[in-house]
Amino acid sequence: MLGIFESKNKKLVKKWKKEHENLVILGEKVIAEYVKNEHDEAKSYLKKFVDQAMEHLTSEDIEFYRMLNSEDKDPRTEELIEEFQRTFKDTKINLMKFLAKYVKPETPLDDEFFDTFQKIMEILAKRIKFEENNLYFRLSLS
Repeated sequence: MLGIFESKNKKLVKKWKKEHENLVILGEKVIAEYVKNEHDEAKSYLKKFVDQAMEHLTSEDIEFYRMLNSEDKDPRTEELIEEFQRTFKDTKINLMKFLAKYVKPETPLDDEFFDTFQKIMEILAKRIKFEENNLYFRLSLS
C-alpha cells in the first residue's frame, strides 16, 4: 500500500536500481559463457545486455531532461544530474560503439572482446555505485 504513495522519483530510483542489478547479472553471464567457450550463448546474453542497457540509458536521459526542465527543480539535484551527464557522456558513447560492434551476428567474440568487456564490467560496477550513492540517493529523497 505504501508503494502507491511513493514519489515518482522514488519509483524511478527503484526501477533503475533493479535495471542495474539485471545489467550486472547479464554481464556476468556473458563472461561465464565466454569462459566456457559457449560463444553463441555469450552473444545471446550480450544482445540482452545491450537491449537492457539501451532501455535504461534512454529512460535516464528522458527523465533527467524532464527534471532539468521542470519549473520546481532542486538546484542540488540539477548539479548532480549535470555532473552525471558530463562525466558519463564519453563513456556512454564508447560503450555503445563497442557493444554495437560485438552484437553483430558476423562479429565473433574474440580475446579483445573478452578483455575489454571485463574492463567495462569493472567500470560499470564503479559507475553504478557512484550513481546510486549520489544522484539516486538525492532523487530518492524527493
